[in-house]
Amino acid sequence: MNNPSGNNWILLRGLTRESAHWGDFIGTLQAAFPEATVTPLDLPGTGRHYRSVSPKTIRGIADKVRAEAFEQGALQRPATILALSLGAMVAWEWMRTYPDDIGGAVLINCSFAGISPFYRRLRWQIYGRLAALTWKRGVLERESALLHLLSNRQEHYPQLARDWERIQKERPVSPQNTCCQILAAATYDPGEPKPGQPVLLLNSRGDRLVAPSCSEAISNQWHLTLDTHPWGGHDLTVDDGEWVVGRIKNWLNQPEPTDEK
Repeated sequence: MNNPSGNNWILLRGLTRESAHWGDFIGTLQAAFPEATVTPLDLPGTGRHYRSVSPKTIRGIADKVRAEAFEQGALQRPATILALSLGAMVAWEWMRTYPDDIGGAVLINCSFAGISPFYRRLRWQIYGRLAALTWKRGVLERESALLHLLSNRQEHYPQLARDWERIQKERPVSPQNTCCQILAAATYDPGEPKPGQPVLLLNSRGDRLVAPSCSEAISNQWHLTLDTHPWGGHDLTVDDGEWVVGRIKNWLNQPEPTDEK
């Protein structure tokens, strides 16, 4: 079986986000693994694929992303996936469906249907704030409101909001693709069994979008290692990328034992 080496990384983002939203984190990861290849991929309907239509299932998205990974030469050797939120669901399905591609995964603030209820997978406390986003006409206003939901680093809000505004103007995610991704995420039930590869779960105690209990439920269901950040928001690589890299290095130095369950 493949094992995570930290020498070949594939990065997957979350709902309506693209590779540019990693910001400084790619440099932080590369500095920690200077000999590694780091390949951020865009989900269909975002980034370089913003003109394409996203599949409505996680399996369909995973197949598209896998094809992109082959085109970019990212699967010439087994990869370690680092994925956030919706991207983490895609990573899980990819590991289950094509196990020889992937040596292991780091999944951040993930949730699954069938494991956690919908009102924790998307916290009921923020339903009104999400609905209000549809009434915000300005791109900067919408991205700023999203940033307040996704990040707890308030000192970074002004610059990040402008960065995210630029990304959305250059490669806008359509309402159709937003709905397709939401449907895929909402309906994804991973079933049994778990992937055979080692998995590290990371979650954020201060996540206002997805309840931290969703990662805890996944950890309890399949006996996976879970590390919790004490104050970070949903976009944990934006809030504390150094912490994420530190947890990854510890995990790679102490590989998770396989479990037959």
